[in-house]
Amino acid sequence: MPTALATDAATVSAVLGAVLVAADFLIKVIALGVIPGNRKPAAGMAWLILIMVIPFGGILLFLLFGQNSVGKDRRAKQAEADAAIRHYVRHMPASAPTSGPDYLPSVATLNSRLTALPWQPGNRIQLFPGYQDAIDAMTEAVEGAQSAVEVQFYISAWDDVTDPFFSAVVAAHDRGVRVRVLYDHLGSRGIPGFKDFVKRLDAAGLDHHAMLPIHPLKGEFRRPDLRNHRKILVVDGLTAFAGSMNMTEPGYNKPKNHKVGRKWVELVAKVEGPAVSGLRAVFATDWFKETGEIMAQDVAPVVPPTYPDGVDCQVVPSGPGYPTQNNLLLFTTLVHAARQRVSITSPYFVPDEPLLNAVTTAAQRGLDVELFVSEEADQFMVGHAQRSYYQALLEAGVRIYLYPAPAVLHSKHFSIDDDVAVIGSSNMDMRSFALNAEVSLLATGASVVADMKRVEDTYRSLSRELTLEEWRERSAGSKYVDNAMRLTSSLQ
Repeated sequence: MPTALATDAATVSAVLGAVLVAADFLIKVIALGVIPGNRKPAAGMAWLILIMVIPFGGILLFLLFGQNSVGKDRRAKQAEADAAIRHYVRHMPASAPTSGPDYLPSVATLNSRLTALPWQPGNRIQLFPGYQDAIDAMTEAVEGAQSAVEVQFYISAWDDVTDPFFSAVVAAHDRGVRVRVLYDHLGSRGIPGFKDFVKRLDAAGLDHHAMLPIHPLKGEFRRPDLRNHRKILVVDGLTAFAGSMNMTEPGYNKPKNHKVGRKWVELVAKVEGPAVSGLRAVFATDWFKETGEIMAQDVAPVVPPTYPDGVDCQVVPSGPGYPTQNNLLLFTTLVHAARQRVSITSPYFVPDEPLLNAVTTAAQRGLDVELFVSEEADQFMVGHAQRSYYQALLEAGVRIYLYPAPAVLHSKHFSIDDDVAVIGSSNMDMRSFALNAEVSLLATGASVVADMKRVEDTYRSLSRELTLEEWRERSAGSKYVDNAMRLTSSLQ
C-alpha cells in the first residue's frame, strides 16, 4: 500500500511538473506575440524580460498593471466629452499665433487637433512660486465667487494650511454659489485624514466626487496606477489657477516629512482671459466622466474678457483617455524647435527615447540646456530611474542643478528661448505621458517668459550643479540600483 501511494504521488508530481513546464512555455510564447502590440518597444521589452525571468509572477503583474485603458465605459464617456468640448469651444475667441517664432502656428495646430482646444490670445498670467501665496490667492478668488466654483486637485486634504481655502469654498456654497469638487480617489486616500476630509465635505453639503475610484465590490476596478493628476481651480468662469500644487499642506500631513523638514516647492499660475474657458472645459470633461452631468448647459454663456496687452495661451489636456500622448508630443516638438535655450523643471524626469533625444540633441546643437531636479527624491523607484539618465544628459552638455534637500522641487514647467513657457501638472516621465490625466498651459509672450525665467534664476541660485566628474565617481551599487529602477519605469 505505501508503495502504491508513493507511486501515485510520484505520478501526480510528474504530471504537475509537466503542466507547469507547459504553462511556462505557453506563457512565454504568447507573451512574445501579444505584449509588443500597440506598446512602445522599450515598454514591451521590459515586460518581456520580466515574464521571461519570472513567467507566472510576471504575467500576473502584466494583467494587473500592463493595460493603460480606463475601461470601455470611460472611453465612451471620453468620446462623448470630446464631442461636448468641440461644441463648447465654438464660443471661445480663437486665432492663430500672429507673433513669436515661426514654429508657433504649427504647434497651435498640433494641439488643436489633439485636444480640440484653440489657441487663445489676450490672457493675463501671474505666477505664484510661494506655497502659501498660491493658497492665499486661490482663497481670495473663491471668497469673491458669485456664480460657480470648480475645484479639482489630484490630492486634497483639509488641514491647518488649507482650512482657509475650504472654509471659503463652504462659505461660497452657503451663499448660493454652485460648487463642484473633484479629487483623485487613491491620490487623496493616501494622505492622513482622508476619511475626515470626506466627512467634512459631506457635512458642508458640497457636491464632491472621487476621480477614477477603485471599488472592486461595486464593479469599479482598473489598473490602479491610472490616476487623474490634474490641478485646476476655476471661479465664475473668469479666473482660473493651474500648476503643480496639490491642495494640502507642504509636508503632505505626513510625520516622516515633518520630522526631517521636507516641504514641497511648487509653481502655480493664475489665469485671466479666454484660456480660463479652456481650463474650465477640461474640468467639465472630468466632471462629466465622474457624474454624467454635462456642465455646458450652465457654463457656456460665460465668455472671459480679452486683454489687449495679454499673452497668447493654449490649454493642452492629456491622459490615457486620449489615443495620443498629447503632452509628450508638445514637449518634444518645443524642445526640437528651440534655438537658444531650454530650461526644464521636473520632479520626476524619466523621459522616453524621443524626449531624451530631443533634450540631448538640443545641448549638442550648442543650446544652453538646463534641468532642475531635487537633490533628494521623495520616491525611491522613480528617483533612481531618473538618476539613470544623468550620465547621458551630462555627457551631451545638459547642466543639471540639484535643488537642496530636504525640500522637494515639485514644480513642473519649462521655457524655450525667450518665447514660450509651459506650466501645469505634467511631469516629464512616462507615467505622466501614458498613465495620468494631466493638463498643461502653453503661454507665449515676453512678459510671461520673463516671469518664469526669474523663477528659474531663483532655483539656480539655491541649487548646486552636478558635474560629470562627480557623477562618474558614484558607487557600483548605486549604478546597479539606478539601472534596475530604469527598467521598472518602462513597465507600462
